[in-house]
Amino acid sequence: MENADNHLNEQERIRSVYRDWLANERINAYAWHRADVMEQQAARWRTAGAMLAGTVGPDLSLLHIVDVGCGSGGFLRQLISWGADPAKLAGTEYQAERLEQARLRTAPGVRWHLGDLDFTPAGSADLVIANTVFSSILDPGMRTALAADMWRTLAPGGWCMVFDFRYNNPRNAQVRRVGQDELRRWWPTSDARRQTLLLAPPIARRLVRAPRLLGELLTTFLPPLRSHFMYMARKPD
Repeated sequence: MENADNHLNEQERIRSVYRDWLANERINAYAWHRADVMEQQAARWRTAGAMLAGTVGPDLSLLHIVDVGCGSGGFLRQLISWGADPAKLAGTEYQAERLEQARLRTAPGVRWHLGDLDFTPAGSADLVIANTVFSSILDPGMRTALAADMWRTLAPGGWCMVFDFRYNNPRNAQVRRVGQDELRRWWPTSDARRQTLLLAPPIARRLVRAPRLLGELLTTFLPPLRSHFMYMARKPD
């Protein structure tokens, strides 16, 4: 009972944080038209595309995919543009408002679910994705439970994919980094891929008027300045 109460309390904290974030003027720092935001989004797509092609393969139409904490559906729409079949996609989200945005903006056929991953049968997905989801969960037990649910949902030979923070944000106590040790503990496998990416946003915002080459040089030659990582782990057959 205590674990269930902790789970519900953590869910409500996450909902509250994102309600405040969506209503706060700080969202302007992440507006889609900002040059630094567009550069970082492009870097995400390049990295994700390369990792997916090297793991699940280039034909995404074959895959059953679940996006955990899908937000307004941006990553699922990107997968559709790369050839994924909407009828084989599903997205989960805690925020009803964001899920409704996802429905309105995304091709018909995608399944949407408000709540946890418990609606998916075991072994039903080829790819399960979590973008900046684990860092939003502060409770270690809830993190572990979500990771176990993602692993349960995967078919043998399927892949988990995570995009998240490498570092803690000293200005935001509502998020916590995801460590490599956690990932290895959650998903024991001999087949995993990891890549760091993205110039830390506080630096990228300061360089928004600088020549684009400067940001690219910093990102390429100073890996500690990369604030995020992308990780994929294959479930053994």
